[in-house]
Amino acid sequence: MIAYGDADAMLAGGAEKASTPLGMGGFAAAKALSTRNDDPQAASRPWDKDRDGFVLGDGAGMMMLEEYEHAKARGAKIYAELVGFGMSGDAYHMTSPSADGSGGALAMEAAIRDAGINADQIGYINAHGTSTPAGDVAETLGIKRAMGAAADKVMVSSTKSMTGHLLGAAGSVESIISVMSLVDQAVPQQST
Repeated sequence: MIAYGDADAMLAGGAEKASTPLGMGGFAAAKALSTRNDDPQAASRPWDKDRDGFVLGDGAGMMMLEEYEHAKARGAKIYAELVGFGMSGDAYHMTSPSADGSGGALAMEAAIRDAGINADQIGYINAHGTSTPAGDVAETLGIKRAMGAAADKVMVSSTKSMTGHLLGAAGSVESIISVMSLVDQAVPQQST
């Protein structure tokens, strides 16, 4: 909307509190949650061979998005510039991604194309990394497909190992973490 001139600035974000009896019960019934209750610090472990599901988290995050010249004119501290984005809705399954990672790959390929860059110019990917057996494999395949030869060189981590899955807040909170990792020039480490 900003790029099309419909607004100079916008607040964008998300919030979620799903750790309610209904939320926990629903995800438990779907067998999506980790059962590693005896070691909660290691329960969320994206890409680990013993991963068994995600840890539900609650959170919120907001970002100010603003047209560059507008932000400069008011003396705003600019943390990052969004140069491209991509999305896809493969509608493969209600709770599982396509096993070959094609849905995620389409979104990443669109973002790379929209940004006008090459995959080898990307230094870090904040992955979805939910710790689900099928999801982590599909995402890895999607990253490899979208990044091609650059996949072996890009750093990848998932902040869900520290925050849990924030559901509706995940995108905003993880965007903030990713922006701050650019500012600090530090890749977020996984806790596992």
